[in-house]
Amino acid sequence: MLDTLASFKPFLAALLLPPVPLMLLVLVGIRVMTRHRGWGFLVVLLALGSMWLTSTQGFASVLQTYALRAPRPLGPIDLQALRDEVHALPRGEAPAVAILVLGGGMKPRAPEYGVSDLSGASLERLRYGVWLSRQTGAPLGFSGGLGWAQQDGEHPEARIASRIAKEEYGVTLRWIEEHSRDTRENAGRSAPLLRQSGVKKVLLVTHAWHMRRAARAFGEALGSDVAVVPAPMGYFNPRPDRLLDWLPSTEGIAQNRIALRELLGWIAGA
Repeated sequence: MLDTLASFKPFLAALLLPPVPLMLLVLVGIRVMTRHRGWGFLVVLLALGSMWLTSTQGFASVLQTYALRAPRPLGPIDLQALRDEVHALPRGEAPAVAILVLGGGMKPRAPEYGVSDLSGASLERLRYGVWLSRQTGAPLGFSGGLGWAQQDGEHPEARIASRIAKEEYGVTLRWIEEHSRDTRENAGRSAPLLRQSGVKKVLLVTHAWHMRRAARAFGEALGSDVAVVPAPMGYFNPRPDRLLDWLPSTEGIAQNRIALRELLGWIAGA
């Protein structure tokens, strides 16, 4: 029953995210105008103003910073401390520090390659995870199966990531979790793999806008025995002095939908 309800998440998200609610608000305002012209005009103006804001990269950055509370990226001092921690272990001992990349989507078939491929978001995360592994020496893993909007029989995301990491980066993934369908399952299904390997600290790689929710899920799944260290990447990063970032754009629409979906997920405890 729960799986059936969860499978409707992509459909519900499409209805709850802009522009659908704001379009409905415009219709409400027009209806109110027939009886109360001033109030109706105010509702329409509010809806149109919200459409404008949620179409700009500047507003998406505000949501990322203040609503989603994206953590700062790892800096040189952080990387050096992690490098020292990894290399302090005697050779042959189980890794105390692990890097885990969370999946962000896949393509069942990329025509240009003739095989399945990762989405742009997943490729960005995998690339940063590989870079982080080379910088620190910590082993790398990937968590991602088939999302709720995908079909049975398609290749799990982690299996695609494993192939790309090996063929394009020359890196063999230490952990491959290929059965999760969302962030909660990423955490729940990855936790046993990490514990069995003796991991005490996990560098969690995902987009900055997704990190708050992901870190919460992994903190709950791993408990106090394993430290979760956010390793965010892929920030919405407009220039504050750039007027264009406050004008509607395709990038702004996409970024706001992502940020608002994450906010809904956080509120719902997903």
